[in-house]
Amino acid sequence: MQRPLENFFRALRAVDIRVSPAESIDAHRTVDVVGYSDRQLFKDALCVALAKTPDEVANFDECFEMFFQRDEFSDRDDSDDEDGGSQAPESAESDADFADQLGNVPLAEMVMDADGGELAAAMEQSANRVGATEIRYFSQRGYFARRILDDMGLRDLERLIAALRRSGEGPGDDGGDGEGGAAQDLANRLEQGRRYLLDESRQYVERQYELYARANGENLREEFLMETRMSNLEHRDFDRMHRIVRRMAKRLASRYSRRRKHTKRGQLDIRRTMRRNMPHDGIPFEVLWKQIKIERPKIVVICDVSKSVAAAARFLLLFLYSMHEVIAHLEAYAFSDSLVSVGDILENNDVEQAIPEIMNAIGFRSTDYGQSLLDYEEGFMDDLDRQTTVIILGDGRSNFTDPRIDIMRRIHDRSRSVIWLNPEPETFWGTGDSEMPRYRQFCHVAKTCSTVMHLERVVDDILKSYARA
Repeated sequence: MQRPLENFFRALRAVDIRVSPAESIDAHRTVDVVGYSDRQLFKDALCVALAKTPDEVANFDECFEMFFQRDEFSDRDDSDDEDGGSQAPESAESDADFADQLGNVPLAEMVMDADGGELAAAMEQSANRVGATEIRYFSQRGYFARRILDDMGLRDLERLIAALRRSGEGPGDDGGDGEGGAAQDLANRLEQGRRYLLDESRQYVERQYELYARANGENLREEFLMETRMSNLEHRDFDRMHRIVRRMAKRLASRYSRRRKHTKRGQLDIRRTMRRNMPHDGIPFEVLWKQIKIERPKIVVICDVSKSVAAAARFLLLFLYSMHEVIAHLEAYAFSDSLVSVGDILENNDVEQAIPEIMNAIGFRSTDYGQSLLDYEEGFMDDLDRQTTVIILGDGRSNFTDPRIDIMRRIHDRSRSVIWLNPEPETFWGTGDSEMPRYRQFCHVAKTCSTVMHLERVVDDILKSYARA
């Protein structure tokens, strides 16, 4: 039972249930205690050992039922014949005349016996031998189905069918009730069994694909979306993108929230070492190293939510608000022709509901950077200090209005750092009504940020800068 359990753990990992080596050992011990005779007890015990959240419990239940079901070679409805399907063939008394030929092809004997349990066991053994659980892509289904059947002996079965047809079409044979007719009848029934095997093998491989490989298709889609410009994302992809962004944020949060102090190995802290070892007459039994205290970042994010930048603003806000355990203080502002604070909206609602509310309140208008910077200076500039990182997300296009570079200079002077994220390629900066070259001189960092991969790198760099302080 060890191999099926190991395959089951792989299937669980494919549906985002993390199974560590220690948890797999616990699961094996659990199975040793509860046994396999009671299916519901077996399922509940494994669920307790492996599923850690309500979502994982739901995924576990679905995966368990799919993995441990054995529908292959079960009786089919009569409707299958109408749809071009096939049924297991029925045996006949005349098959005794061909016992020697059938005996040389074990698969033919199993087909004629119509023993579903024996066929299912043989198919599973063949699937293990050909590595069907290693299926990765949708296009491999036919390949693995054929390999399983070849391992079961399908080629020998096909040669037997061809031989029987040739013998049934011999000279002088009218295809009646004689030996030729019996050979043709047996060949027809074996052909029906062959089609039946093909149907069941496809069904079996489909289940293996669902268990082990469907996540690969999702991963490919997610990789594509992560490198797609946020302005080109379709609305139907937003839910998937929200999951991607939250996963990125969780990964960064776990990386930067583990330790609030970082030891500088190799740099001896002489004063603390001497003080700690005073009870030992100054002999350094305990050596202490210098440490860096890792501060939790204070961030002010100012987002352009005009039509051209709205998608990027959506995912930046989602990213930052998903990292509340790492970011000590976060203030969010949105602007188009004027600027408003949106922190209360984001704190009182889920981000998915809050962002449309923000867009309806201030988004999709003509952009005026100068007026928006003036609104920020008059209402919120006093909150800036030397521990605050300011992130500005926008294309820097101010529709030929006064860009108020003087306010940008004061933001630069009062903050720890200013990071400007522009969804446009750098070659577009300074063209038309773009004021990016003038804003750029008062930014510590100014870079193109058009995909969620770019967002992750920027936030990672911000958190690293606080870790080095």
